[in-house]
Amino acid sequence: MEAELKDMIDDLESLKRSLPDSSLHASINKLELRVENLTKMAMSATARRSKVKDMSSEVVDSNPYSRLMALQRMGIVENYERIREFSVAIVGVGGVGSVAAEMLTRCGIGRLLLYDYDKVELANMNRLFFRPEQVGMTKTDAAVQTLADINPDVVLEEINVWTISFNILRQKLLGGERRAYKCTRRYRFSSFTLNITTVQGFETFMSSLRNKSFRPSKEGSGVDLVLSCVDNYEARMAVNQACNELNQTWMESGVSEDAVSGHIQLLIPGETACFACAPPLVVASGVDERTLKREGVCAASLPTTMGVVAGLLVQNTLKYLLKFGQVSSYLGYNSLKDYFPTMAMKPNPQCSNAACLERQKECILAKPARDAAAKAKMEAEASSATECSLHADNEWNISVVDDSNPDSVEATSADALPEGLTHELPNADDFKKSPAPGPTDTSIDDLDLLRKQLEALNAD
Repeated sequence: MEAELKDMIDDLESLKRSLPDSSLHASINKLELRVENLTKMAMSATARRSKVKDMSSEVVDSNPYSRLMALQRMGIVENYERIREFSVAIVGVGGVGSVAAEMLTRCGIGRLLLYDYDKVELANMNRLFFRPEQVGMTKTDAAVQTLADINPDVVLEEINVWTISFNILRQKLLGGERRAYKCTRRYRFSSFTLNITTVQGFETFMSSLRNKSFRPSKEGSGVDLVLSCVDNYEARMAVNQACNELNQTWMESGVSEDAVSGHIQLLIPGETACFACAPPLVVASGVDERTLKREGVCAASLPTTMGVVAGLLVQNTLKYLLKFGQVSSYLGYNSLKDYFPTMAMKPNPQCSNAACLERQKECILAKPARDAAAKAKMEAEASSATECSLHADNEWNISVVDDSNPDSVEATSADALPEGLTHELPNADDFKKSPAPGPTDTSIDDLDLLRKQLEALNAD
């Protein structure tokens, strides 16, 4: 951009010299001045790094992925670069969703889809991520602006929705319109301004999840994982319905109204309980969630709690995508007691969601083959573990001695000190075997012996 502005100044200067009418020079001088100001602004703008074609483990200050690739070198992850192949959809770019989006962007995720309907307000400044100058922007626009600067390698797609509501299942309202635009940074973002409570809106939401343009060879939907970071039951039920219909694995998260507790939950259609299998007590009691909100009363919000929940959510996401560690089915967080409850919830055979029941039937039919594959994998891992040595060679020349062989233990302990050095105290090996007690001499009269010893003392 700076080079183009300088070329424009040169062109204006050439134009001024070629014009015979000097009265036009004043206008050209004004244009030159404006271009010069634009050049200064461009030069003082925040520096943005260029795209990185391949992730590298080279340890240099200019490598943004060196510390991430270290996980691969340390054996935590088999192939960290695979993270570029994955697509993650984040529904709700609020206190948890925005931080989760930033974490995944910094981790180098391949593609992010962002869904939200709200705008940035000053009331959001107590949370992480958003900045005061972004007030008035839609949350998706503000998120794309920030995330594109952090990591230009991530493909970002923002989808503005007026609301995500369970009313989509009732098919009552009309849809909206879609618009697309190109930004000046040459990233293409899709912005959907619509009411997702409608049939048309829900279909647009579903089609965005089905879109396989990022990885056409992927089986199933176009995303690898959906993260629900919304703040109401109706929105969760909408995501639940979409994921059940698409057989799409997703994770749900939430923070309590008092901002001191939260949770994350993994939902695999057919294998684990969907959100309709075990609804919250208030919903199960038939209370309309909207009647619980009062005018002038808002929920509490702590950036600490939301940051912890977002961290747990992204950590679980990385473990699920990159296949390392143990993925949590449900993990709670109580900041008052530093308590992290865990549990696993099985699907409800009498679930009210028809798509969930269909996924349960498919899961039951596929269970024998899945169990057989898991058993074969365990046997293969066990056989490979027995074939390889327990302790491989290492750069520190540490060797392990078998305790069951006493000869080897004695040999190594005798040669423990280098030549020329001796123990100041007796070696511990000398006391391993205590001498056997000798036979007792019964011929000696203990009383006479004691008497002779006393006489000898008195004589001295």
